[in-house]
Amino acid sequence: MPPDTHNSSDELIVASVVSGNVDEFADIMDRYEPKLTRYVVYLIHDPATAKDVVQDTFIKAYQNLNSFNPKYKFSSWIYRIAHNEAMNAIKKHKFLYSEEIQDLPSKEYEQNVSELIDGGILKENVHDCLRQLEPKYREVVQLVYFENMKYDDVSDVLHIPSSTVGVWLSRAKAKLKVI
Repeated sequence: MPPDTHNSSDELIVASVVSGNVDEFADIMDRYEPKLTRYVVYLIHDPATAKDVVQDTFIKAYQNLNSFNPKYKFSSWIYRIAHNEAMNAIKKHKFLYSEEIQDLPSKEYEQNVSELIDGGILKENVHDCLRQLEPKYREVVQLVYFENMKYDDVSDVLHIPSSTVGVWLSRAKAKLKVI
């Protein structure tokens, strides 16, 4: 009987998958699909493309599980893959960063935002303000406040120093005050 992986750490599940229990990768997908989808939608503003990006992320993660270093957090590793895939999609479809974007992600991708703020008008204003930030600042805000990542984890995902995460977050807050 296979072990119960629902309460196992990501790293234990990955070790199990690498050792041959490939069906357990479904648990990783169940854990990360909503989070990665929300993250990617905020990066590229297109839910359909985001879904494809997340699927590509899981494919790349599965294909490269042997290269995952268990000394580090799996979440940072898979978010980095999602980040890279999203950047590739943006390069492929330059329209995704257009200022003409009318629609923000649907409510199914805004679970954390819905919990934090009550009222549609305020939510729309917050999203409009975030949309006006430069992508690097918006991404840091997304990872820290919406994905609840620590600076070190954001640093791993974006391949920037932790101090840069703090600087970009500070600049983002200043720009949001002005906006």
